[in-house]
Amino acid sequence: MQLTQSSVGRKIIMAVTGIVLVAFVCVHLLGNTSIFVGADAINAYAQKLHSLGPLVWVFRLVMLAAFVIHIFFGIQLTIENKAATPEANVQVKRQKTGFAAETMVISGLVLLAFVIYHLLHFTVRVTNPEIYVPMGDQGMVDVYYMVVMGFQAVLPVAVYVVAMGFLFLHVSHGFQSFFQTLGLSNDKSLPITMNISKLIAVVLLLGYISIPVLIVAGLVKI
Repeated sequence: MQLTQSSVGRKIIMAVTGIVLVAFVCVHLLGNTSIFVGADAINAYAQKLHSLGPLVWVFRLVMLAAFVIHIFFGIQLTIENKAATPEANVQVKRQKTGFAAETMVISGLVLLAFVIYHLLHFTVRVTNPEIYVPMGDQGMVDVYYMVVMGFQAVLPVAVYVVAMGFLFLHVSHGFQSFFQTLGLSNDKSLPITMNISKLIAVVLLLGYISIPVLIVAGLVKI
C-alpha cells in the first residue's frame, strides 16, 4: 500500500510539473515568434526580460528544477511499471498505449539534453561567442542578430528540429496524461483531451521549428 501511495504521489508531481513546463514552452514560443515582427520587437521583448534582473535567472532555475524532477520521477515510475509488468504482457501494453507513451522517458531525456544545449547556445553564450553583439550599456546583446546568426549553419538547425520532434511526442501524450493522473478524464472526455493534446503538440512543433528553418532558408535575415 505504501508503494502505491508513493507512486500516486510521484505521478501527481509529474503531472503538475509537466503542465507547468507545457505552459512555459507555450509562453516562450510567443516571445520567440516576435522575431518575425522584426529586430525591434524581439529586442524589446529581451529588454523587458533583462529588466527583471535576477528574477529571470531564478525563474530559469525553477523551470530547470521542475524539468529534472519531472524526468527523475518519470524514470522511477517506468522502472516500477516494468518490474510489475510480466514480460508476456509487454507487447500488448505497447500496442495499447502507443509510441509517444512508450518513449516518454527517452523523449524526456533528449529534451533535457536539448535544454542544456539551448542554454549554452543562447543564454550562457558558450557555444558560439561570435554571434553576441553588445547593444547599449546595460549588458544587453542584439538578440535578433544573435538568433539569426545562431541558425546560419545546418547543424544547429537540425538539432533544434529533431529536439522539437521529441517535444511533439512528449507533449502529445503528456498533456492528456495530466487529466488522467488527476482523475479529470473519463471515457467521454478522453478523446477530447487527446485531440487537444495533439493540437498543442503540433502548434509547438511548427512554431518552434519555423524560426530556425526560415532563418537557414534565408527568409529571416539581418
